[in-house]
Amino acid sequence: MPEIQMPKLSDTMTEGTLVAWKKKKGDKVSAGEVLAEIETDKATMEWEAPEDGILSEIYVEEGGKVNVGDKIAFIGGEDEEAPKEDKAPAKKEEKKPEEAKTEEKEPEKKEEKKKPEEREEKEPTAEKEEEKKVDKKPEAKTEKPAPRTDEGEKARVKASPVARRIAAELGVDISSVNGTGPEGRVTETDVRAAAKSKTASAPQKPAAVAKPAPTVKAGEGARIQLSGMRKIIAQRLVESLGPVPHFYLNIDIDAGPLMEAREELKSGGEGTDAAKITVNDFVLKAAVQAAVKVPRVNASFDGDAFVQYADVDLGIAVAIEDGLLTPVIRAAQNKSLREISELAKDLAHRARSKRMKPEEFQGGTFTVSNLGGMGIDSFFAIINPPQGFILSVGLITKTAVIDESDQIVVGHRMNIGMSCDHRVIDGALGAEYLKELRHLLENPALLLV
Repeated sequence: MPEIQMPKLSDTMTEGTLVAWKKKKGDKVSAGEVLAEIETDKATMEWEAPEDGILSEIYVEEGGKVNVGDKIAFIGGEDEEAPKEDKAPAKKEEKKPEEAKTEEKEPEKKEEKKKPEEREEKEPTAEKEEEKKVDKKPEAKTEKPAPRTDEGEKARVKASPVARRIAAELGVDISSVNGTGPEGRVTETDVRAAAKSKTASAPQKPAAVAKPAPTVKAGEGARIQLSGMRKIIAQRLVESLGPVPHFYLNIDIDAGPLMEAREELKSGGEGTDAAKITVNDFVLKAAVQAAVKVPRVNASFDGDAFVQYADVDLGIAVAIEDGLLTPVIRAAQNKSLREISELAKDLAHRARSKRMKPEEFQGGTFTVSNLGGMGIDSFFAIINPPQGFILSVGLITKTAVIDESDQIVVGHRMNIGMSCDHRVIDGALGAEYLKELRHLLENPALLLV
């Protein structure tokens, strides 16, 4: 049975936040059952148990951040327990190797026989430098202690090295801390308790030294910290718009034939709303087919070369609560309009409900982003590296147009923008692709074959 580690749920993920456990310690779990919610750099996602068993141990509490590959839980059999060293990881530092046991236990026995005043003068055995001094100069034990100064007082306090370091970080006067360890030894817990206590005698570090909470300026409602997803979006956009030389092309499509095809499917008893083929499905299919016709656009820049892909892996931009995901339809050139429609709906639904698998939103050779449903007439999206281009689809609007008989009539128009990586796609190549895309959308019957 496995030790469960923080999974790498995206290609850019280095750490994850354990948002919530859906099971508690001791629960039975089945393979595929939701075990926890994990926030990645792209989304908060449900994570499924890899196999059947008992959730024997949980190592990371809710809200904890963990590096990819670090252990977070253990799933065992009915009578199987988590490894002893895993059940109490915090105790590892206190347990010493075989040789350390003899070094520590023997002095303790001897020290019991010594007078109290001798034990007070002896420095903590955990501090190696002081041990060396005592070994080299045993006669120093009999010498009278020098008058205590503030610094001398701090040095004479029995405290673990960890406690001293924490005291320095928190600005706690370690000589004022009451130790609860063996023979009054000050522990890390004592220092942290003293830092929180109002009775700590030593002055604390000024609040300005610690990182203060960001103050809200006049006129500001609030400061909202970026989620991991928003941070990676910001990073990726800078990586894209800065180094990638964008240029933009756009066309107006006569969307009348698309609207007619859509109405014909509807009147033909297409089925429920969930199963119906939408205008966006036509656009997705046309974008794929146009890339098959003009394969040189289905490429990305790679140092001293560019990679032309054999398959059209279509990315679909899906808005979620805290950002954007781009699930991918693999080898979309081999799928029918109906298949693309069903896959797009399924991927979008699972992206919004946090039920996607990592491989379903990684990669993609180009992306289609449609904001027409949100009332946007036209826009230009930013390329998602290392892809060579992205399409931006706007709203279908009614407008006055001149028909073939030079008559002014009501027409339907849809604007499509194309943002291109100039290292891969030149203006003429982009224009060739958009010409093929227009032809397909204005003749939607071609998308049904």
